Amino acid sequence: MHVKAKDLDDSTRAALAALGLELTELPEWTCCGAVFPLAQDNYMGMVAAARILANAAKLGDGRLVTVCSFCYHVLKRVNFAFRNRTEARNKLNEYLEEHYNGEVTLLHPLELIRDDVGFDVLQDRVYRRLKGLKVACYYGCTLSRPAEEMGFGEPENPTIMEELVAALGAEPVGFSWKTKCCGSYQVLNNAALAADRAQAVLEAASRQGAHVIITSCPLCRYNLERLPVGAAGKGESEARLPVLYFTQLLGIALQLPATTLGLDSHYLDALKEARA
Repeated sequence: MHVKAKDLDDSTRAALAALGLELTELPEWTCCGAVFPLAQDNYMGMVAAARILANAAKLGDGRLVTVCSFCYHVLKRVNFAFRNRTEARNKLNEYLEEHYNGEVTLLHPLELIRDDVGFDVLQDRVYRRLKGLKVACYYGCTLSRPAEEMGFGEPENPTIMEELVAALGAEPVGFSWKTKCCGSYQVLNNAALAADRAQAVLEAASRQGAHVIITSCPLCRYNLERLPVGAAGKGESEARLPVLYFTQLLGIALQLPATTLGLDSHYLDALKEARA
């Protein structure tokens, strides 16, 4: 968020501030662990996230907001373990010498905007209506699953991002790959596999007439935007769409400066052409 995904960090802070929502960065934060351990008794794999949650409980209003899909996924699942699994709660508190019981509420900025501002109010706050822009909302595989632990809407068909897009005056388009994996960390050891997955997402969105894809995951954006589409051995594809963070699209609608949102002329020209 401070380096590779700085445009996500900057656009999130700027867009939320424009809506009257101020974020206070958690002091001395650490990595969440990046992945949730598959083995239920792998408590060491939960320690990093548990420490973040325990520290957050001592500050603020009991709510912790994170925009990265992986961080949201890991923190919310560890918090679920604190609330629902006695052994996990006892083991982690014993290790950390804490008394945390899952009292923090994890929020994604999409949920914060919906619940603290309201999409109906947001609709009236938009300065630049994005009429004519067709947007594919790409959630990826971590935001909505597993459903019981994440509570992010229908696991195969969440709609909160589409509701945001509609409030901005744009047209959300439905496409079947919106909760499919983009290839994720496989890009590190099997770039062809990740490129194949990314290409399938792009083609699915393109078939529905999308002008742009939005996401909240830095890795998803990297895979969709920067992987060589021909790396899967299928030849070049015409399905090349600009990929933005949803906070950047929100910032455009709020008429925030492009430099604040981390947007260069490539994105702005593509969006302008799509709306022409």
